[in-house]
Amino acid sequence: MEEVQESQPQPSLGQEDENEVITESSAFVKGEPDPEFSSSPPKVDSEVEVLHEKVTKQIIKEGHGQKPSKYSTCFFHYRAWSEKTQHKFEDTWQEQRPIEMVLGKEKKEMTGLGIGVASMKAGERALVRVGWELGYGEEGSFSFPNVPPMADLVYEVELIGFDETKEGKARSDMTVEERIGAADRRKMDGNALYQEEKLEEAMQQYEMAIAYMGDDFMFQLFGKYRDMALAVKNPCHLNMAACLIKLNRYEEAIGQCSIVLGEDENNVKALFRRGKARAALGQTDAAREDFLKARKHAPQDKAIARELKLLAEHDKAVYQKQKEIYKGIFGPRPEPVPKTRNWLILIWQWLLSVFNGLVSLFKRERLKSD
Repeated sequence: MEEVQESQPQPSLGQEDENEVITESSAFVKGEPDPEFSSSPPKVDSEVEVLHEKVTKQIIKEGHGQKPSKYSTCFFHYRAWSEKTQHKFEDTWQEQRPIEMVLGKEKKEMTGLGIGVASMKAGERALVRVGWELGYGEEGSFSFPNVPPMADLVYEVELIGFDETKEGKARSDMTVEERIGAADRRKMDGNALYQEEKLEEAMQQYEMAIAYMGDDFMFQLFGKYRDMALAVKNPCHLNMAACLIKLNRYEEAIGQCSIVLGEDENNVKALFRRGKARAALGQTDAAREDFLKARKHAPQDKAIARELKLLAEHDKAVYQKQKEIYKGIFGPRPEPVPKTRNWLILIWQWLLSVFNGLVSLFKRERLKSD
């Protein structure tokens, strides 16, 4: 699967296209946070960068893109803690358009976060500390999110990417067709980056495409509009899985495939890629189950047959190895010990037989004489 392929209801994998970036079909569910995320901010050794009197930043992961301008629509994922209580109060996707709206003009409580995001590059992850004056203020928030009064905040932010636009629309202002179209353009950009082996950048584009169609949006769709949306979303999840497999991030790849299978349980590419990721993790029984189900819907596919053959060879090798191990534990079966002959017993038995023979002869001679 090294080539970009247009939408197919159930595409064949084929020997040469098993890793292909595709355009196929799932409702967006953000994957589980990284295991390192916890109920308190992570420890960061990088230097503190002062962005504002009340805003500082420490980089957790370097970005590899450009910084957004003040007219950018940004897509980022963040979680926040109150430094006053160490209570995690939010974990959400966020879109802001443009950045200048949050620099004190639209959402006052987001001003500090906006300053932090404006300094970041696409793909960057950082720890942003915001003083209460640029957060939720003196009164805090007693609705959602629940933030104590005068609480300094810590944001763990990941800037997925951004759109440079002067007259663009926020997602909430777009029609269904506009949102699906914007997502599709992101997907195509991701495909182009994938072809250039820029996997991290490609995944950013797929994530932004998926962000256009969150759960709240998908919940409102039915009929042809839902089909249109899924025809863009599912390929993004599957393409992300292809990137993650190449990056050896197998658990995340399994998550992306499972999202697709939640919408389409018989999706061949999702079953195949999840099977490959599971096999790489040593989950051979689960991998075989995925491959067998994929083969049921694509019985002639050579890539599936090849993976099943590899699993069978792996199982045979494991069996032989275990056999050798057990053989070493119990050792070879002992050879029977030949019985040693006792010559005294043999001589005694011979003498008895001679004596018995003489007695028998004596008896016969005596009978004749009588």
